[in-house]
Amino acid sequence: MRIHLLHTAESNIAVFKAAAVELNIPAQYLRHHVREDLLQACEMAGGLTQSIRQQTVETLLQLAEDAEVVLLTCSTLGPAAEDAAKQTSVRMLRVDRALAETALAAEGHITVLYAVETTKGPTLKLFADVQGEREADISFSWVAEAWERFKQGNSAGYLQLIAAAADKAYQNGAEVVVLAQASMAGAANLTQFGIPLTSPLCGLRAAMSPETA
Repeated sequence: MRIHLLHTAESNIAVFKAAAVELNIPAQYLRHHVREDLLQACEMAGGLTQSIRQQTVETLLQLAEDAEVVLLTCSTLGPAAEDAAKQTSVRMLRVDRALAETALAAEGHITVLYAVETTKGPTLKLFADVQGEREADISFSWVAEAWERFKQGNSAGYLQLIAAAADKAYQNGAEVVVLAQASMAGAANLTQFGIPLTSPLCGLRAAMSPETA
């Protein structure tokens, strides 16, 4: 099994390795690739432009040449995985789609947390697509200042802010809290009022499932 993962943060390699251990996925199944420049370009442009989207598609298709599954782990770039999927027979997955499907299978109010502002648009559209005609009670919340801490290298402070926001969501009545970005996953171990859904676990489960398109 060869699962190629495209990250936009070096630190996400450790996040997905930890998720693989939790799911008993052999380490040799995963091959990690990092393109921090793609997310940086999105932040500078204020979102996912057509040019950046095409660069991401080309990168994903290159990875597909030697993979059974390609998993895009960046929520901001997520739509590019859907474009690439139309151009290859290799299973091309965006990590946040599995996250959205898992969240929407649950009942009750769902709060989706995100740290990078460029993630909001793709995440809103993804949840709307997955939701379809089903009724769902969903709110989206930006965790202010969190991403600045991440970019400064303050990972502990970043995760603490995410965990605090998740706990606040639970206290405000959320039955399901979703951490929209893979880099947020470590905060799930710091919460006191519930365990949020994280994309590394959901995404790797999908990658290992032959039924997932």
